Amino acid sequence: MDQKDQILYEVTDRVAVITLNRPHVANAQTMGLLDDLDAAWSRAAADEDVRVIVLKGNGKHFSAGHDLKDRWPDPGTITLEWIYSAETRRYLEYTLRWRNVPKPSIAAVQGKCIAGGLMLCWPCDLIVAAENAEFSDPVVHMGIGGVEYHGHTWELGPRKAKEILFTGRAVTAEEAEKAGMVNRVVPLEELDASTMELARQISRMPSFGLRQAKRAVNQTLDVQGFYAAVQSVFDIHETGHGNALSVGGYPILTQLEDMKDKIRNQ
Repeated sequence: MDQKDQILYEVTDRVAVITLNRPHVANAQTMGLLDDLDAAWSRAAADEDVRVIVLKGNGKHFSAGHDLKDRWPDPGTITLEWIYSAETRRYLEYTLRWRNVPKPSIAAVQGKCIAGGLMLCWPCDLIVAAENAEFSDPVVHMGIGGVEYHGHTWELGPRKAKEILFTGRAVTAEEAEKAGMVNRVVPLEELDASTMELARQISRMPSFGLRQAKRAVNQTLDVQGFYAAVQSVFDIHETGHGNALSVGGYPILTQLEDMKDKIRNQ
């Protein structure tokens, strides 16, 4: 697939729809895809005709996370400094920028949402999940304490966050809704229509009121420590890469490609 087709973008009824378009690999995220995704977010943020932003993924699964084959240089040439610089840009700065775009955003999630996939839906203001959606962060298997954007504690609460990190198990859509991480759970065949109906409803509200309502909630979370915590835990994440480099010469201790291949073939 052509690199430019990894992200699709369209505007309809004052709603910008950004679509992850690597269904053949469960929308695994290359560096180029993330750069294109950030450009799409910026385009929607700057367009005065756009009131609401919807993020979704083509295919069976929302996102299997980072594409590990694309993520780092050849073994032996990787340094922690290189990793820190690359991940600061794409995994910390991008996600915080998407979170703070002054327009309401909605993620529509189906199937698997794994590790880096969480870093795409968590920055959105609302999440609509299909009944088959599952959310997981199994990177402790890699010797890492969680993905770079630590939304776990804020989205699920401390005990549930520890459980999913310690065990690597997935949280179902129903569990996520009960925890407050997901706004609505709908049948898979109704996911797109339900998400767009919600987006259109919001788009009819006064734009300045929406902007100020979003700022009020995000600022309240920041006063409670969200912004500082996300930056601090990013540094904790990087120590995991440093430990893996010192132990095995590679940024992670275990590859999860076998698991991802199984997911792609489901």
